[in-house]
Amino acid sequence: MHEGFPHATAINDAGLNAFVLNRAGKGGAVATQDLAAGLGFIFRNAATLGVDTRGYSLWGSSAGARTAASIGSHGVAAYGGPDLPKPATVVMAYTAHSDHAAAEPPTFALVGDQDGIAPPAAMRQRVAALRRLGTEVDYREYSGVSHGFGLGIGTSAEGWIGEAIRFWTRHQSR
Repeated sequence: MHEGFPHATAINDAGLNAFVLNRAGKGGAVATQDLAAGLGFIFRNAATLGVDTRGYSLWGSSAGARTAASIGSHGVAAYGGPDLPKPATVVMAYTAHSDHAAAEPPTFALVGDQDGIAPPAAMRQRVAALRRLGTEVDYREYSGVSHGFGLGIGTSAEGWIGEAIRFWTRHQSR
């Protein structure tokens, strides 16, 4: 609750649409399939929902970042959803996810240097792999911060969400 909804509120405050898929305890494959189904729902009902699906972005923290990155890497259809365009960007916070495809969306990645669950070294490896592919990556490693810092209020990570929103909006029309 300290991540998805506050992130969505900040995104909405910036004039963008956000949806939250809150999953826990069902495993990565099921959560990724749920995200694929959710994206299908949003795309099918975009007019009713009053949203523009062009240039959408996927965001996630910890296990949610693995889910968002998996869709970014392999597409919605790979997880049982409809054949949709890949996201314009992926924003992934504190995860040790390492899988990637030959073509990746621009990625904003962040982690705290005190993260004992998703060590910064793992995130740095993914960032290096994406950069070797030619993917644009904006990587942030925040000092004195551990896992699950949410919006980072009161820490060195404070303000990251605005930077991630700006990263996404730069890539919406590409």
